[in-house]
Amino acid sequence: MDAYGHINNVQVLRILEEARISVFGAPAGTGAAILDTPAGQVPLFSCIADGVQALVVEHRVRYTAPLEYRGVPVPVDVWVSAIKPASLTLDYLVVDPVTDEVCVKAQTVLAFLDTTAGRLVRTTVEQKELLAGLLGKSLFR
Repeated sequence: MDAYGHINNVQVLRILEEARISVFGAPAGTGAAILDTPAGQVPLFSCIADGVQALVVEHRVRYTAPLEYRGVPVPVDVWVSAIKPASLTLDYLVVDPVTDEVCVKAQTVLAFLDTTAGRLVRTTVEQKELLAGLLGKSLFR
């Protein structure tokens, strides 16, 4: 919370990260064992090759209303809005849990990086097939 009683902008990025992990699972190499994919979760990160990381390339955040601290979970709609040769874009709506007002509209661009070669990896056929059916569909709230 910031001095005005709103959720701090840095915490908003953390909320987006938590929503992204809730939808796609923990990225490989984070120490989280991928045993089973929970119901409703899209196993995007579990199909990444060893030595490849999904990295945030860009965040765009537009604050449309103050997000007050409420002490209850904040609903977040997440969807895939673009699949490109070497990246994908996720869109979010962060909603005030009491008023149901949209407080944040955001986007995250993710790219896949081969850490050994130090260069981007193209989106695989498997990833494209996994994500194609999700374009424009809300995945979490």
